[in-house]
Amino acid sequence: MSSYSILLSQERHVFADLKAVMAAASPPKSGDMLAGIGAETNERRVAARYVLADIPLKTFLEDLLIPYEQDEVTRLIVDSHDAAAFAPVAHMTVGAFRDWLLSYEATPEVLTALAPGLTPEMVAAVSKIMRNHDLIAVASKCRVVTGFRSTIGLPGRLSSRLQPNHPTDDPEGVAGSTLDGLLYGVGDAVIGINPATDNLEACMRLMELFDRLRQRFDIPTQSCVLTHVTTSIKAIEAGAPLDLVFQSIAGTEAANRGFGVDLAVLDEGRQAALSLNRGTVGNNVMYLETGQGSALSADAHHGVDEQTIEARAYAVARHLKPLLVNTVVGFIGPEYLYDSKQIIRAGLEDHFCGKLLGVPMGVDVCYTNHAEADQDDMDTLMFLLGNAGVNFLIAVPGADDVMLNYQSLAYHDIVSLRHHFNRPPAPEFEAWLKRMDMLDGKGRLAPTSHGAGFSRKLLDYRASA
Repeated sequence: MSSYSILLSQERHVFADLKAVMAAASPPKSGDMLAGIGAETNERRVAARYVLADIPLKTFLEDLLIPYEQDEVTRLIVDSHDAAAFAPVAHMTVGAFRDWLLSYEATPEVLTALAPGLTPEMVAAVSKIMRNHDLIAVASKCRVVTGFRSTIGLPGRLSSRLQPNHPTDDPEGVAGSTLDGLLYGVGDAVIGINPATDNLEACMRLMELFDRLRQRFDIPTQSCVLTHVTTSIKAIEAGAPLDLVFQSIAGTEAANRGFGVDLAVLDEGRQAALSLNRGTVGNNVMYLETGQGSALSADAHHGVDEQTIEARAYAVARHLKPLLVNTVVGFIGPEYLYDSKQIIRAGLEDHFCGKLLGVPMGVDVCYTNHAEADQDDMDTLMFLLGNAGVNFLIAVPGADDVMLNYQSLAYHDIVSLRHHFNRPPAPEFEAWLKRMDMLDGKGRLAPTSHGAGFSRKLLDYRASA
C-alpha cells in the first residue's frame, strides 16, 4: 500500500493509504466520524479530493482496500472483473473519469457496456469528487432493465413497490393497505411486505394471500415477503407460491455474516427461485436491500468509509442478477446519516453507484423519527431521484410505516411523480390499469369514481380476505 500527501494552502496533508484518502474525500457522514475515519476539517477533505482525482482507476485493481484473502466480496470483485469492458477507460484517472462520464461520449449504450469493467471502489471514488448535479446527470444516462412479470427500468417509466406492512401481519389489514395502493396504481415493481415475524408458516400465509390477489385480478406484478433467504428456501421446498427471494446484503463478508448469509447461500436462494419458473417476461428472481452504515453497525467495515462499503454491496447484487435492489437510505438512523443533507447526498450516491455498476437501483426515500429530517426533505430527494431516472421508489400508506416505525413516501407521491415527469409504470402494469378502467383518456390515474366497478371488486375482495 502506498501513502499519499499533498501541499495545500501551505499545509501538508498526509494519508496513510488509499482507504484513508477515500474516507477523507467523502462528503461529511456521521457514520464515518463515528468510526474515526472521516476528514476532521473541510480543508483536509478538499486535500483528499485533490489526491483522489489524480489516482489512476487501475490502482483500484492493484491496491485492494480489503485484502483478497480476507474477504469473499473482494474475491468476487476481483475475479469477476471484465478487463475488456474496462479497457476504454483503463488509462484514466479518477478525475478524468468524472469528466468523461459527464461528456457526450458517455451515452447510455456506452455506459451499459462499461459496467462489467467497473469495480465498486472505482465508482465510489469518482462519486466523491462529484456534486449532486453530477450524480443526477450521469445516473440519468444509465439504463438497467430487468423483468419477471413486469419489465422494470425502461426509459421514461417509474415503477413502485407497494409496502403494506402491518404490526401483526393481520390479513385484513395487509389486504386493505394492498388494495389501497393498487387503487393509486402503485405496485408494478413488487408488492413487498416486511413480515412482523420470520416464522415460516406466517410468511407462507402472506405469500398465499398475495398470490390469490394477483390471480384473482390477473395483476402483472410480483410479490415478495421480505423474510430471510433461508426461510424463503424452506418456503419453496414446502410448495409456497413464492415469486422473489429477498435478502439484505452488505459490502463485506463479515457484514453479510451478520445478516446470516454468504455468497453460497445467496446463490442457493436464487437457484431455488429460478427452479419455480414463475416469471413471464423475465427470470430476475431476487430482491435485495442495502444501506450505508450497515457494515459499520456490525463492526465489519475494515476501516473503509461507509459509502465505499455500500458500493461494494452492489457487486454482490450484480452477481445475483436481481429484479430489484434498493437502498433504505435513511432507515439505519442518524448515527450513520445525521440529517437531511446527508440522507439526500447518500441517496444520490447510492443510486449513481448502483446504476453505473449495472444494478437495477431503487431507493426507499425515508428517515427515522430521531433524524434531523422531515417530509419536505423527502419531497426534495424524491424529485431529485425522479430527475436521475430511478428505477423504482417505495410507498407506504400515508408515508408512515406503522410496523417498522419510520417515514417513507405515500402512495399519492408516486401518482404525483408520474404525472410531473410523465413517467408511467411498467408497460404490462400500465396495460392492466387500462383494462381495469383506472386511467383516463390521457393515461393519467383516474378518479376512484371513474373505475368504480373495479373499486367495488377490490372492496369485496378485502371483505373476503
